[in-house]
Amino acid sequence: MKRLGSRRQLGALVGAVVLVGAGGWFAGTQVRSPADAAASRNAPKAGPVTVEVERRSLTATVVATGTVAFTSPRPLSLAGSVGTGAVTSPAGEGAEQRVTKAPVAGTKVKEGDVLMTVNGRPVLALAGSVPMYRAMGPGATGDDVKQLQKALRRLGFDPGSAGGTFGQGTATAVTNWYRNKGYEAQQPSAEDQQQLGQLQQAVSSAQEALLTTRSGDADDGSGTGAGTGTGTGGKASTDTETGAGTGTGTGAETSTEASAGTRTDAQSSTDRQVRAIQLRSAQKSLDMANSALSGFQATYGTKVPAGEVVFFPELPVRLDKVTVRTGDAPSGPVGTVTGSELLVEAAVPGEDAELLRRGMPVEVTTTGGEKVKGKVEAIGSAADTSGTQGGDGEAATGATSEGSGTGAADASDGAADTDAAGTSGTDGASGASGPGPVQLRISIPDPGPLAGQAEASVKVTIEVGASDGKVLTVPLAAIRTSADGKARVQVERDGGVRDVSVTVGLSAAGLVEVKPAGGTLEQGDKVVVGK
Repeated sequence: MKRLGSRRQLGALVGAVVLVGAGGWFAGTQVRSPADAAASRNAPKAGPVTVEVERRSLTATVVATGTVAFTSPRPLSLAGSVGTGAVTSPAGEGAEQRVTKAPVAGTKVKEGDVLMTVNGRPVLALAGSVPMYRAMGPGATGDDVKQLQKALRRLGFDPGSAGGTFGQGTATAVTNWYRNKGYEAQQPSAEDQQQLGQLQQAVSSAQEALLTTRSGDADDGSGTGAGTGTGTGGKASTDTETGAGTGTGTGAETSTEASAGTRTDAQSSTDRQVRAIQLRSAQKSLDMANSALSGFQATYGTKVPAGEVVFFPELPVRLDKVTVRTGDAPSGPVGTVTGSELLVEAAVPGEDAELLRRGMPVEVTTTGGEKVKGKVEAIGSAADTSGTQGGDGEAATGATSEGSGTGAADASDGAADTDAAGTSGTDGASGASGPGPVQLRISIPDPGPLAGQAEASVKVTIEVGASDGKVLTVPLAAIRTSADGKARVQVERDGGVRDVSVTVGLSAAGLVEVKPAGGTLEQGDKVVVGK
């Protein structure tokens, strides 16, 4: 029992010693001298801020926000009146133009399609580079007529000759085309019929006047023969009418009769001149009446009114927006048409535009994260779509391939070759720098997830350069320029800082490629980026 008690006393003693030691250690850590307390309150000694040199691949990009749109937007308007009112009802002539069937936004329009109707008459779409600017009918000639004839032939309505003169073959083709679309081609109006009747009446009146003049001249000639005789007081026995007859009377009588004969001969000569003038005047009136009738008849017949056809440089097109409704007057633009292909329009700062070139690949990212490939099609003024619009729904430039009904895409490609400064023949964006943004047009060969997302906002990423494999990179903040204009970095070595001359390369994402030009620089070295 004594041994057990001794062990307990020894354990209690050891525990007390440990407790006292722990208390002393704790008290020692909490108690500091005044110098230590002051030092703990001061900021640490300033030193350079460094970052390690890395070896990595760099890809430089230009990033912008763009908008999805359809190609070649331009206003749609009519070149003139649609028909001349109700053809079969004179009371309907000259009626105010009203939309009877409005165009539908989003519709894809092909050659020969009906865009809309006005006063029950169709407005038809054809492919061609010459805008519709007048009514075409019999006798009309020109490039627009030739364009119409080629379009009719493409649609399967052969006009015969396509030499640019509106003849009977063209009129027949137009009639068949309209009938195929469920309409009647425009025939002469009541006013035209009335004018034709007036011209025919004028010819008849002129012919009657000429015949009357000739008849009167013949009547006068039968009584006078070759001339008006001047007899000798009625006493001359000769049958021939001469200008100076001889009589058997006294000398006084003979003198008097001779004087009277001279006056009669002068009056007869004047009458003949007057009748000749009247005859020429009547003949001239008839010639003019015939000429007017022939000229009008040459243009009388089936016509294509100016408002019933719209020529598009290329087809098909898409009705993007419509600004008229049923019952409206179709004055001014009635809507907007675009190409059926999608593109992306964006703007970048002038400094970034200097890095861009036509044909560069583009990555387009939707708000949902889907990606689509594209390429830079135009930069600067060449990308400004407002400069390519025509005033009447037709583009100002462009050519139509014969027999195809579609415009030549080469024309738009040529325009896209113009750089941001508006200079053709180079792909650079020189002249694009400046405070203002520079426009970009990005073509999308395969819209994929962009289909149906017109006017949607997307992210545009354009790769403008990439390093040749992995290269030494440092933050841009590490680059310093010496008084001689050379680039250098400060490297922390052996407890100090040393300058190392470098050659600067590609920069991207806040990093820049460097190559040592004097001294050594390796991966893992620490370069100074701040103090």
